[in-house]
This record gives sequence, structure tokens and C-alpha cells, in this order.
Amino acid sequence: MTTAREIMNAGVQCVKEDQNLLDAARMMRDLGVGSLPICGKDDKLHGIITDRDIVLRCVAEGRDPASMKAGEMSGHLHWVNADDDMSHVLRTMEDNQIRRLPVLENHRLVGMVSEADIARHLDESQIAEFVERVYAGA
Repeated sequence: MTTAREIMNAGVQCVKEDQNLLDAARMMRDLGVGSLPICGKDDKLHGIITDRDIVLRCVAEGRDPASMKAGEMSGHLHWVNADDDMSHVLRTMEDNQIRRLPVLENHRLVGMVSEADIARHLDESQIAEFVERVYAGA
């Protein structure tokens, strides 16, 4: 049985909930990623922010990314536990039509699972089914 821990990217960096969106955007650029987990002062996961969130929910609305905090962007959050099996990871991503999924262990962020991580562990027909379900209606 393949677990989330086996397919995740470890060493994920968080943007702090009190950091501004300009900082978050620069972190994404510097790390070469399209999303960042949002962590609180308690070092626990409080949300996730994407480059698309910054553009659509801040810049396109005429708001200043230097004055808007990352914590203001967090919405409903989905995650899996590090020991959850691949089928649970797939189901969570498919059911919620999400492309990146935080992985927790003892309530702490330990990694992220992305579409690319999933693709490396599925055969062609499984990949096609996954893509169809995640992008349905997108």
C-alpha cells in the first residue's frame, strides 16, 4: 500500500498568516511553486494560497498585495494524514477538485502532494480518470 508520505514532496515552506501577499508571491517565485501553505504562529496549517488566489482575489479586485495578509485568503482546507493510502489521497483530490494537497502528521505539515506526484504513481488509464475527475467543470 502506497501512502501519502511515500508520494509527497517533503520540506514544504509555509507563508505565515500575518505575512502579506507580496511576500507570498515572491516566495512562490523564488521557490518555483504555484501555491504555499499558510501557517499560524502555532506552526500549524491554517490554509493554502495559490498564485491564482492572489491574482483573482486581490489584484483583480484592486486591492494592494502589500497590505493584504495571507491569512485573509484561507478558505476551506482539505488535507490528508501522512499514513493515508493512495486511494484516500486520490479520492480527496478528486472529490474536492483540488490539485495540491497538504500532508499532516500529528497536526503538523510534513509535505504536499501535487498532480505530478500522483502521476508518477498511476498507470495511464488511472491518470486519465484522475484528470477527468479533478478538472470536471473547471
